[in-house]
Amino acid sequence: MKFLPETLYALLAADGGIRQVAGGPAFWQQPEEQLHALGQEWLVSEFAFDADWSSWEMHPRGEEFVYLLEGDVEFQLETVEGVVAQRLTGRGAVVVPRGVWHTAKVFQPSRMFFITLGAGTEHRPA
Repeated sequence: MKFLPETLYALLAADGGIRQVAGGPAFWQQPEEQLHALGQEWLVSEFAFDADWSSWEMHPRGEEFVYLLEGDVEFQLETVEGVVAQRLTGRGAVVVPRGVWHTAKVFQPSRMFFITLGAGTEHRPA
């Protein structure tokens, strides 16, 4: 199987299987019930960003692994102590804990690789 994570996403199933699904806008425009069903598996995807995220997001069912492939970003995690910033430049990774609201500030065009258990993901404006 060949994957291009910007256009084809991989779903990692609990039974050890991997399957591909259409990515990008085709993925996110599916009906809510289909997205919820797909969110039961680990979603592997890649995105390019040239501006700050327009929303905060939170994944209640699992941690999120984010790997910066190139660029310069600052992840902002909303904790009980307040907002904690973690800056990544060039390459590097951050693990967003389960249930933690997070967003990103983009300082230069960036590409990021994500592994997320998406079921129940919530968004709110930044």
